Amino acid sequence: MTPNRITIARVAAAFAAVALFTGFRHSIAADLVALTLTVTAIALDGVDGYIARTRGLATPLGAQLDILGDRVVENLFFTFFAVSGLISLWIPVLFFVRGSLTDFLRSLAARAGRSGFGPDGMIEARWGRALVASRASRAWYATVKCICLCYLGMLLPLTNLSIAWLTASVQLLLLRLGHVLVSVTVIFCVIRAIPVMWDGRRYLTAAEKGQSRALPLAAIR
Repeated sequence: MTPNRITIARVAAAFAAVALFTGFRHSIAADLVALTLTVTAIALDGVDGYIARTRGLATPLGAQLDILGDRVVENLFFTFFAVSGLISLWIPVLFFVRGSLTDFLRSLAARAGRSGFGPDGMIEARWGRALVASRASRAWYATVKCICLCYLGMLLPLTNLSIAWLTASVQLLLLRLGHVLVSVTVIFCVIRAIPVMWDGRRYLTAAEKGQSRALPLAAIR
């Protein structure tokens, strides 16, 4: 398996998980398979990068495909859980806006020959690389997302089945714990976006200057 194929596989696993959650609302077996696929979709995020580094298969295209896979999986799950009523609709909106903004800045940096998380990456500040590109940060973020999404996936069948032995207070506690996990994931997501926006502003400014020089004089007026 190449890193790019693993990326495609985890996106497919995410779609399969959501399909099982929605298609078999009252099937415990389907929910268990969906949870397994959810864990797989999140866990494979680190596998493709590891194989790319250890086998010397890392490429700019692979790095962009990995980021695209992250966006698809995040937006798919959070949108699904928002539609299901477990979380606020603003959560997937925030992830979508954050992902669109950072990916736009990364595309500007890629035009300047700066891509990926290595020495030629767009993030030059040491504190920025520690927050975004370090293995510890990426591992923690993947772990937080995995716990959050898997918990919401576990919570969904409980709310759908309305199990009698779950008292109202227990159900409320479970929902609040889910909100805490989502909040932690959102905070982590926003913090990791700060270095990208901080270093990306230079490429945005350079792109604006280059476009201004390319415009006809009449257009500038």
